[in-house]
Amino acid sequence: MSRNGGSVVGLLSYETLVHAVAGATGSVTAMTVFFPLDTAKSRLQVDDKRKAQSTPVILAEIAKEEGFLALYRGWFPVISSLCCSNFVYFYTFNALKKVAASGPGKPRPSKDLLMGMVAGVVNVILTTPMWVVNTRLKLQGVRFRNEDLHQTHYRGIFDAFSQIIANEGVGTLWNGTLPSLILVLNPAVQFMIYEAMKRKAGKGGQKISSAKIFLIGAIAKAIATTATYPLQTIQAILRFGQYRGDGKGGLIGSVSSIFFLFMDRIKKHGFLGLYKGLEAKLLQTVLTAALMFVVYEKITAATFRLMGLSKKLKH
Repeated sequence: MSRNGGSVVGLLSYETLVHAVAGATGSVTAMTVFFPLDTAKSRLQVDDKRKAQSTPVILAEIAKEEGFLALYRGWFPVISSLCCSNFVYFYTFNALKKVAASGPGKPRPSKDLLMGMVAGVVNVILTTPMWVVNTRLKLQGVRFRNEDLHQTHYRGIFDAFSQIIANEGVGTLWNGTLPSLILVLNPAVQFMIYEAMKRKAGKGGQKISSAKIFLIGAIAKAIATTATYPLQTIQAILRFGQYRGDGKGGLIGSVSSIFFLFMDRIKKHGFLGLYKGLEAKLLQTVLTAALMFVVYEKITAATFRLMGLSKKLKH
C-alpha cells in the first residue's frame, strides 16, 4: 500500500473510531465520578476573593451555602463538551499514530509529543466554543466573593450560544483560544509520558494490569498539569468572559490580556497565586485521567476482542 493510501486508512479506520469512542466514554465516566473537584477548582480560579482553603473545606462551603447539588452545577454542559473534546482528541491522535506506524521508524516520545500537539490544535479549534459556554453555565448562580463578577442568565446550552453571539459577537465563543493553543502542551506531554511508560511496562508482550494503567495515567497527568497550571487559570478567567482587557483585538490583544492577567494575579496573590486551586485541580485531573485511561483501555481491549481483532495493551 502506498504512503497516501496508508494515511487515508489511518484517518478513516474502524480501529481509530473505537479509540475515539472509548476515549470519550472513559473521560465522561471519570469526570462524572470526580466532578465536585472540578467545581472547587473552577471557583478558586475565577473568584479571586475566595480564600484558597483545602479542597474538602471549599466543597463543604459550597454545599452549605448553595446546596449539595451545587457541586454538580453545570454537569451536563461540561460532560457534553468533554465527550466531544475527547472524541476529537483520541480520534486525531490515534489516526496520526496509525499513519506514523505505516511509515519508517519506531515509536518515539518525540513523535508522540508532536502527534499530541497536532491533535490538541485540532481539538482546540473545533471545541473551544463548547468550553466557553460550559464555563459560563458552570458558574451561573454562584455566590461570588468578588462583587465585580455579575450573574449570567442562560436557560441552557443553546440559549447560551445564542445570547453570547447576539450580545458579544461570534468571536467571543473563541475566548481563551491563545492560552488553549499553548495548553495543547498539557495533553501532548501527558500522552507522551503515558505512551512511553506504557511501552516500557508492556515490553516483551507483558500484560499491563489496570492498577498499572491507573498509576501510569496519574503520573502522566500530574506532571502535565503542574507544568501548565498558571496558564489554565488565565484560560478559565478569559472563558468566563468578564475580563474586558485593554480593547486591543486579535493576537496582540490576546497576548496583552494574558500578560496583564498573569501580572495582576502575581500582584494580588504573589507568585503562588498562579497556582491557586492547584490542589483541587490535581486531585480532579489526576484521578480523572487515571480512571479515564483504565476505562479507555478496557473498552478498546474488549471491543477488539469481540470483533476478533488482535489488540494488545501496548499498541
